[in-house]
Amino acid sequence: MAPTMFLLLLVLCAVSFNQTFAHSEGASQAQRVSGKQRGEACVCPFNTSAWVFPTLKYERVQRAVEGCEESIENQENQVMLSSERLPQMQALLQNLSARLEPYLYLRKAGLHSALWLSTLGQELKKLEGDISLLHSQGESKETKTLSAEARQLRIDVERMYHFDTINMKTIKEKLRYLKNRAESCRSFPKDFHGKYSHCTTKGLITNISSPVVTKISPFGKNLISGSWGKQAEQGGSRDSESYWVQPLANANNWGNILRLYPSFEKFMASAGHRDVTFAPTHSHKDANEGPNGVLYGDAFYYHCYRTADVCRYNLTSGTVARVTLPGDVGFSNKFPYCYYDCRPYSDVDLEADEAGVWALYATMGSHGNLVVSRLEWDGAALSVTHTWETHVFKKAVSNAFVACGVLYATRYADESREEVFYAFDTGTGAEDHALALPLWKVAKGAASVSYNPVDRQVYMYNDGYLLAYQAVF
Repeated sequence: MAPTMFLLLLVLCAVSFNQTFAHSEGASQAQRVSGKQRGEACVCPFNTSAWVFPTLKYERVQRAVEGCEESIENQENQVMLSSERLPQMQALLQNLSARLEPYLYLRKAGLHSALWLSTLGQELKKLEGDISLLHSQGESKETKTLSAEARQLRIDVERMYHFDTINMKTIKEKLRYLKNRAESCRSFPKDFHGKYSHCTTKGLITNISSPVVTKISPFGKNLISGSWGKQAEQGGSRDSESYWVQPLANANNWGNILRLYPSFEKFMASAGHRDVTFAPTHSHKDANEGPNGVLYGDAFYYHCYRTADVCRYNLTSGTVARVTLPGDVGFSNKFPYCYYDCRPYSDVDLEADEAGVWALYATMGSHGNLVVSRLEWDGAALSVTHTWETHVFKKAVSNAFVACGVLYATRYADESREEVFYAFDTGTGAEDHALALPLWKVAKGAASVSYNPVDRQVYMYNDGYLLAYQAVF
């Protein structure tokens, strides 16, 4: 081949590859490729992958486009549907606004709806019936006063249907106060305070001593919840078994064993005791839930397992009687004692004083405030005779007890001290929020606090320690 022809072939080969790489995907400029002569031909190496069509990438883009088209269609359908329904919704809103306009004043005045007014009227009607019954059974200055105040409250309620000058909360509080006073009218014998000289006119404790008894529970410090004390019925038939301890041996929440001691000396020596099993297991319906029991006479009173019931176990016959507390009672950790640190399953608390046995608890109807019910055993059945509603939130209280018909509530002060800060007198319906009586303790938590009318001492189950204090009236 002539030299001129050879040069021409090289030029053509270079031009061809320059054009190819200039148009290939990803090429930004022309590139020169060297060739080799083989015989009479010019051979140039090149990569054919530059012409491979990106099929997978194309399919992904195509699927994305199809999905986008479907999404756009859905959005268009929703916009069309909203445009069609918007006039209907606007008309409905205007209709509702017009219907609610007459009641807008309730929002500004802080009042409740007519449904609340109807409920309030029903409660007032029941109260008026109770007062009339009390008045018919024995007319007195107090029943006359209650009747007059109830009539005035009826006038106030009627005014609430037409005007916004009376606040619903104030009326409800006044109704609660009158209901408590009506309960107090029929609660105690007329000579109640005279019968017990240490119960003053107000029945308030003025001081509580430092611990006069300090002892570790015979069941050990690991069982941090339970209750203990002295048999609480004055002149009771079981004075020979006067001291008792009731630990919550199952997860510190439930128990079924009561330990009895015949004397204080035996109790201090942890000797000569007798164990009573009042339920077959910790989860039996007759088992005890929470640190709440009290030994009164020949029976042990406690909160029945996972119910709103109070159980009474007869130590002589071995039988259990029950009564359901009134209202929507909170139990199984709905309303435990919970100031600073909650005491599990302490929803229902059983106490005793000069007047008998009491149940302390909270209900949905009382909005979680402490409720006090007086219990009575007539020899055949256990019943609730009277109920009062207090003005202190139960979960803002660490514990409570009753003495001389007065409810006392405690709160956590620090790791070495509880404080009695509140009192509610069931005899008068009066409340006192200004108390500050210290209860010194060994451990942090107060599982149970109870008053005993026999020796006028306050007993505390203090996280496995058993403490007793002298109450001064």
